[in-house]
Amino acid sequence: MQSDCSATPTSSSTLSSPPSPFANPTTYHDNFLERIFIRLFSQKMANALGAKSFGPGYNGFVELSKLIMVGRSPKQQQALVAIVLQSLMPAPVLWGIRTFFSPTQWVCEWNAWFATQLFEWLVGPCDVTAVDIKLEDGSVRTQMSNVHIRKCRYLEQSSCVGLCVNMCKVPTQTFFTEKFGIPLTMTPNFEDLSCDMAFGQAAPPLEQEAVYSQPCFATECATAVPKASTCPNVRA
Repeated sequence: MQSDCSATPTSSSTLSSPPSPFANPTTYHDNFLERIFIRLFSQKMANALGAKSFGPGYNGFVELSKLIMVGRSPKQQQALVAIVLQSLMPAPVLWGIRTFFSPTQWVCEWNAWFATQLFEWLVGPCDVTAVDIKLEDGSVRTQMSNVHIRKCRYLEQSSCVGLCVNMCKVPTQTFFTEKFGIPLTMTPNFEDLSCDMAFGQAAPPLEQEAVYSQPCFATECATAVPKASTCPNVRA
């Protein structure tokens, strides 16, 4: 009698590790307005660093951000980026937004939409998606205030966990929470380089997040410590 069962060979692809998110670099074609934003942000960073010159385009912007790491602790890096962010927005505007706009569902959703329109040059294509926000009374509210960054341009080009945390995640969360009065939690995904920005959600202490235990991109980052269990520039 012939058996109905047959062995299914194991595909070698199922045993292999997932492809590197850096395997197929994304190509960007910045338009005139985007190049202006890149130049403005780069100039603000150069001013904060005391740098007299910097390279062109987005590459120059990333190289400037790497200079912020040199000789500075994570807290010092975050503080310097905070100065840059504040210099981009007039103080009276920040005061007005913080004073007259509480972080209601509408305000958080509006900020999420605005972020997708304004920051694509910085982080790449992104979409507004739903997110469950934990409110102060313990209840949960679903709202369209999450910005899903499909593949972060900055993380892909810098290839550095420390830069992601100290130049982007922590300063941006602090800036929106303290200067705009709108809580924000950013959750990077180091497996596919995506990221979620949840407006209206207060960020937990960094030590409680998965990013605090994230190792370096050992084969990609020029300053990586391959044998370290976590990125030293996050905990230093």
